[in-house]
Amino acid sequence: MTEKQAQTSVITEAMQATIGVESEPWTVEVDKTSVRMFARAVGYRDPLFYDEDFARSKGYRSLPCPPHFLGTPMFNPGTSDATFGAPRRGNRDFSIPYTRRLNGGTDIEYFTSTAAEAICAGDVLQATSRVASFTERTGSLGPMLITISETVYRRDGTIVAISRGTGIAY
Repeated sequence: MTEKQAQTSVITEAMQATIGVESEPWTVEVDKTSVRMFARAVGYRDPLFYDEDFARSKGYRSLPCPPHFLGTPMFNPGTSDATFGAPRRGNRDFSIPYTRRLNGGTDIEYFTSTAAEAICAGDVLQATSRVASFTERTGSLGPMLITISETVYRRDGTIVAISRGTGIAY
């Protein structure tokens, strides 16, 4: 075993204890302006995301959320995280010894199969988040900690989407 391989793990007991711990729920609103702004920002030109009459003619209740848009967290200055608007997510009171961060990607699994079930403008969702796993690897720049987080979105108690994000610290 090399000296690099013999390094101790940066995954502490406190970090291990957070795996699977669900955060307090926060509210996410989907509104027409946000749907249109997101669609425009990512270059979608389909009238489905801009013209409500057109969207309704295709079976949607209103403008559907474009792929990878799940609404906007409601910001409450007294209880919200200043960056993301959500309450503090999932008991993450630990530090990671690496100073550089990289977004390793986001996958979203949707649980709506018809236009009528789609997430649309006017929906109010409840979201909860949890750390799903920690993994250590060594890359070309040295040791890395890979964190997988899951955020579950519910409408009226029913799961409509799960977002899985990968964070890389090195």
